[in-house]
Amino acid sequence: MNKRIHYYSRLTAPADRALIAPDHVVPAPEECYVYSPLGSAYKLQCYTEGYGKNTSLVTIFMIWNTMLGTSILSIPWGIKQAGFTTGMCVIMLMGLLTLYCCYRVVKSRSMISSVDTTTWEYPDVCRYYFGSFGQWSSLLFSLVSLIGAMIVYWVLMSNFLFNTGKFIFNFIHHINDTDSIPSTNDSNPVICPSARSGGHPDNSSVIFYASNSELQQFEKWWNKSKTVPFYLIGLLLPLLNFKSPSFFSKFNILGTVSVLYLIFLVTWKAIRLGFHLEFHWFMPTEFFVPEIRFQFPQLTGVLTLAFFIHNCIITLLKNNKNQENNVRDLSIAYMLVTLTYLYIGVLVFASFPSPPLSKDCIEQNFLDNFPSSDILSFIARIFLLFQMMTVYPLLGYLARVQLLGHVFGDVYPSIFHVLIFNLFIVGAGVIMACFYPNIGGIIRYSGAACGLAFVFIYPSLIYIISLHQEDRLTWPKLIFHAFIIILGLANLIVQFFM
Repeated sequence: MNKRIHYYSRLTAPADRALIAPDHVVPAPEECYVYSPLGSAYKLQCYTEGYGKNTSLVTIFMIWNTMLGTSILSIPWGIKQAGFTTGMCVIMLMGLLTLYCCYRVVKSRSMISSVDTTTWEYPDVCRYYFGSFGQWSSLLFSLVSLIGAMIVYWVLMSNFLFNTGKFIFNFIHHINDTDSIPSTNDSNPVICPSARSGGHPDNSSVIFYASNSELQQFEKWWNKSKTVPFYLIGLLLPLLNFKSPSFFSKFNILGTVSVLYLIFLVTWKAIRLGFHLEFHWFMPTEFFVPEIRFQFPQLTGVLTLAFFIHNCIITLLKNNKNQENNVRDLSIAYMLVTLTYLYIGVLVFASFPSPPLSKDCIEQNFLDNFPSSDILSFIARIFLLFQMMTVYPLLGYLARVQLLGHVFGDVYPSIFHVLIFNLFIVGAGVIMACFYPNIGGIIRYSGAACGLAFVFIYPSLIYIISLHQEDRLTWPKLIFHAFIIILGLANLIVQFFM
């Protein structure tokens, strides 16, 4: 409706107010949300006419802040899966590839000369080129990214809530929770939960003393996979039913604080633990993984979602004061995000104490490698828990807007519709937290799926079509962009065989 009103206002002279909509009809500008599935989600001041007033520095920081998020927790695991040298190369190459595809998204509107695209977003561009198929397919893949992120959030919130409760219980009862887990015996303990659970993430806490009935009761009612995921329902399900998530958008500063604290935590731990590296190119050893591993596509799946901002980059750059700097600012932001991922991944991998522990012990959430009694990790889990609890209702609202808004024409058709939709999303999160709490696997599957459309296929295909329409398509450009599409398809297919 907003686009229609904007079109009507162009039919008359600027001085003629006959076709200008009254204020109560025009959607409020503050109800414009941007999000990156595993990064931040917050309200953005939108400008229907002209452009915003953000400086380049603010724009770069907003892109950096929006893109970064919980995917940081899986980057060290991804480097371990790929190998140290291969992992660093893959991060840089994926950063360049996703930056180019994002650049193609930014330029996609300017390729359309027959229509005024001032107010268009990327789904509008997809609809222009592909019709209703482009509109509905972009909606589908957007929902995949949102629901995948919400499932990851539920798994992580269950993890953080469990470890927080475990820390409090152990502190009160003076219990050391590293006794039955392979760990380092120093003032900065690092643990290997997967060694005890046969290579799978730890889904239960440890029974320290079988004769202690109080501890057994705690273990019975405070279990990572059997009870804690259900406790979150009572807290988060009511929040998902709010008509507007404006209240939660006020806490987006927690995302920045969480990322900065994780950088501090990783730096401090690396200083205390030191570096532990050996280079073996193809053959693993008892404590070290080879530099080149054939599981590297698992990292590419994670990075596809970690670098994903293609769905809202046009909106973010629309608020840039100097539009001629958009490409430069986007490139700088991507470079900073790439450096942040490299910094976190390299420090965690390099400082992981091998020996006595093997590098294969690095968990899909690297905070799981620190015991629940670790104070600095406890603070990180608290920060992330509260940040996710404020972002989760925002993501739920955005998913509701996209699905119910398209199907029923109303983002809040009734409390019954909203409740059924929210129960489905919450149920998916609970099921995954109970039976498949592997955030690395969930991220790479959802990342490869939504990235197939938004990162690889749509930007390249739209560029090819536009060049063809202008008779400027050359074989090198066709081959290059077809290769990008093939990479996206291979990235998705290979995830199911790794």
